[in-house]
Amino acid sequence: MPTRRRTDDDLTELVARECIATKIRRLNRAVTAIYDEALRPHGLKVSQMGVLVTVAKLEEASPGTVGRTLDLEASTLSRNVDRMRARGWLETVPTADARAHLLRVTPRGMRLLRDAHAAWSRAQQRAGELLGEQGVRGIGVTTARFAKARAVRA
Repeated sequence: MPTRRRTDDDLTELVARECIATKIRRLNRAVTAIYDEALRPHGLKVSQMGVLVTVAKLEEASPGTVGRTLDLEASTLSRNVDRMRARGWLETVPTADARAHLLRVTPRGMRLLRDAHAAWSRAQQRAGELLGEQGVRGIGVTTARFAKARAVRA
């Protein structure tokens, strides 16, 4: 039994030390915390800002398009959209198909984006400082590589 225990310990140590997914999840939480802290005075989270910016860029967008653009699961996007509609930041626009709707940023939502921009810029600068120029560049390259790989599989 001692040999098996050592093997199990070696395995858990290896995974704990080298797991790429765990490292990326920890980095994601740390970076998200920087942005969320900066945006908190505006009542906004960086995930919500991402949705607002995406919808604003598209002017009107289906939830499916927003979810695909941001790589969000439908349930996650739906929770965010519900909260953002309740706060008056997003509105739904009916379509010819009564079962479907589009999302649009309200004037209040656009005001929020303008008001929160300075806080976002401070968070962007802080995250960039911590990641370093090479880290920021690496994230951009890696994100593009993974997006391309997903597109090929689809």
